[in-house]
This record gives sequence, structure tokens and C-alpha cells, in this order.
Amino acid sequence: MTTLWRQVLAALTDDTLDDAEREAIVARGAAQFAARLAPEGQQVTPDAVMAVAFEEFAVLLDADTARAALREVGRGCG
Repeated sequence: MTTLWRQVLAALTDDTLDDAEREAIVARGAAQFAARLAPEGQQVTPDAVMAVAFEEFAVLLDADTARAALREVGRGCG
């Protein structure tokens, strides 16, 4: 988990990334964190990803970005 934290925090401060790239990295990190926090067998929702992004990284994500991140990390939901 520490590596994931470092990747997300690095993305937040990387001036070479544009806003879309930065948001995608944060969204993937939030999706992975949300998946780790979810009870075994429970599907991760876009709302959970958005909550993690806001609470952990102070980043607001929209539902489409959260859904895309879930698909990328293999925890897609409806």
C-alpha cells in the first residue's frame, strides 16, 4: 500500500502531468484503496471511490472518472 500512496502523492505534485493524467492516477489509486477497504466479496462503487479520493487526497472526482478507474483496476461495477 505504501507504494500506491507514493504514486498518488507524486502525481499530485508532478508538474509534468496535465490535469487529466493527474486525475486518472488519483482515481486509480482511490479505486484500489476503496477495493482494499471493502468487505470481502462486496463490489466497490463509484461513490466509494469518490469518497476515498476526497477524504484521502482532497480531490473531487466525478462518477464517470470513478467508474473508469474501477474498470481499470478490475473492480468494475454498474
